[in-house]
Amino acid sequence: MAWWPMVLALVVAAVAICVLMGVVLLISLRARNWSIIDTFWGLGFVVVAITSYLLSIGDGDSGRRLVALLVPAIWGLRLAGYVHWRNHGKPEDPRYTALMRRRTGALLPYVVRTIFWAQGWVMWVVAIPITVAMFEDAPVNSVTWIGVGLAAVGLFFEAVGDIQLSRFRADPANAGKIMDRGLWSWTRHPNYFGDLCVMFSFWLIACGTWFGVLTVFAPIVMTRMLIMTTGLRMLERRLAKTRGADYVAYAARTSVLIPRPPRRVSTKDH
Repeated sequence: MAWWPMVLALVVAAVAICVLMGVVLLISLRARNWSIIDTFWGLGFVVVAITSYLLSIGDGDSGRRLVALLVPAIWGLRLAGYVHWRNHGKPEDPRYTALMRRRTGALLPYVVRTIFWAQGWVMWVVAIPITVAMFEDAPVNSVTWIGVGLAAVGLFFEAVGDIQLSRFRADPANAGKIMDRGLWSWTRHPNYFGDLCVMFSFWLIACGTWFGVLTVFAPIVMTRMLIMTTGLRMLERRLAKTRGADYVAYAARTSVLIPRPPRRVSTKDH
């Protein structure tokens, strides 16, 4: 492990994320749409992967470095492209509208603290395994390939789930209905499940040294954020409120996160 080059790469990754967040802040201020940051979430990991790959030239195992570059790059670029296509020309995401309604004090300090700093530091922490993997001398092994396989599972759930939901929403006959088909019949949040698979895959790819194993805190931080803070719990409350009994029935038969076959729910359960 090349320790000092790795520390430098972590610092450069932090600076790169700050620059990216600054650019997104300017774009968001101009558009008055704070959900634009969602498009750049995946791109942040691409930036970290590329900068870490370039800074690790001459250090680390070349095969592991390539895997640590390609996995976040493929995932991040697909996610950014899809979110941009989905949100372009649409109103601001209700999560950010609700966040802005709770604003106190001046606009700029509030959005920096609650949106850009909040997401920027999480992005840096979650991406630490990517940087660490770049500087590990251990060659690609079975654990690395398990990580690649887990990333493929995550990418499948995200991409297929997005396609299925887009097609469902494009059909006027489905207006006001709950999407409960395909992957959405196995989990209410295939996107979040896919995200967590990818985040844990970053960690597995970094498990070439004992230090890489210790970076397990990174996907744990992401798991907590997705489930407890800004993701699943908030979305579940909003859907239960806006969709009412239909969503309650859907939730009763469908796993909230980990995919499983839908439960059989009798009328006595309601």
